[in-house]
Amino acid sequence: MPIAAVLFDLDDTLLWDERSIEEAFEHACLAAGDAVDPKLLETAVRKEARSLYESYETFPFTQMIGINPFEALWANFTAGEQPEFRKLEQLAPVYRKESWRRGLLSVGIDDEALAETLAARFAAERRSRPYIYEETLEVLKTLQGKVKLLLLTNGCPALQQEKLDGVPELTPFFDHIVISGNFGKGKPDPAIFAHALERLNIKPEEGVMVGDKLTTDIRGGLAAGLTTVWINRTGKPSDPEIVPNYEIKHLTELLPLVESL
Repeated sequence: MPIAAVLFDLDDTLLWDERSIEEAFEHACLAAGDAVDPKLLETAVRKEARSLYESYETFPFTQMIGINPFEALWANFTAGEQPEFRKLEQLAPVYRKESWRRGLLSVGIDDEALAETLAARFAAERRSRPYIYEETLEVLKTLQGKVKLLLLTNGCPALQQEKLDGVPELTPFFDHIVISGNFGKGKPDPAIFAHALERLNIKPEEGVMVGDKLTTDIRGGLAAGLTTVWINRTGKPSDPEIVPNYEIKHLTELLPLVESL
């Protein structure tokens, strides 16, 4: 049966989110001044942010939806119907400042005002860096009209929409956009894949799932009966328990693959 649709993950598949986050940390940490080693501060803030994030009662929900601690360092959580999003909206300013305060403290600086400044700087820097991979638009343009295209992304609806708004040329390529925070469950939950297939009106064997994360995109895609393509740009180690149907290093490799399927 020929392929009728391609489902794409967003972050680090089409958008280069990892680069955006790394550069935001770099610029925010440099703003702490010469008395601080920026790399040490970044390591400390990442550690403190993750620990603090996991201590909140909202953590199981953010795990289910697929929102990571570094996204929460710049998200406002203004959208989403679930009550957990209202809790996150209230927590977010405290979480951002406290993550930086604790990070600074762990490198020997007790300065609440500086923590607030750096928290705001990080969020601003991340917002100013909506990177996409150089081949993203070319691949989508080639596929458009030949197969249906669906964007299947984990995350907070407001934040994922903000990411899409940062690259306005991306959205028009997609027939459907499914955000886990709107749906109520995230990848790899089979329910969100079933929902996506329903939106596309296709059988699982007619669809291809493309993503960079084995634990969400590939595991979920395999469970849903989709053909899975793992984009592994940085040579991450494979997992014998999650074996994709195909592995590629560059998104352009997807084009002949879809043709052959």
